[in-house]
Amino acid sequence: MKTEQAREAWNKGKLIGQKPPLRPKDVWAIRIHLQNAHAVRDLALFNLAIDSKLRGCDLVSLRVRDVTHGNQVLPRALVVQQKTQRPVQFD
Repeated sequence: MKTEQAREAWNKGKLIGQKPPLRPKDVWAIRIHLQNAHAVRDLALFNLAIDSKLRGCDLVSLRVRDVTHGNQVLPRALVVQQKTQRPVQFD
């Protein structure tokens, strides 16, 4: 004899679907937290994500050579989005 227990759904009570965008005060709170933690790489990726509006998959596939030329950081870069194949230009 097996007694069946009713399982609760893993997402019960959680927000599903599209999330609301970050508010400016949330963005600054994250930036300050990353600065205080001395997480330079994470702070650079976060700033790039906010400024360029790239998707996560496009961010993690970026290489240093995509945003630099020799020893200098490019003032403007062009990245082709993986999902839409559209170019995204950002400062």
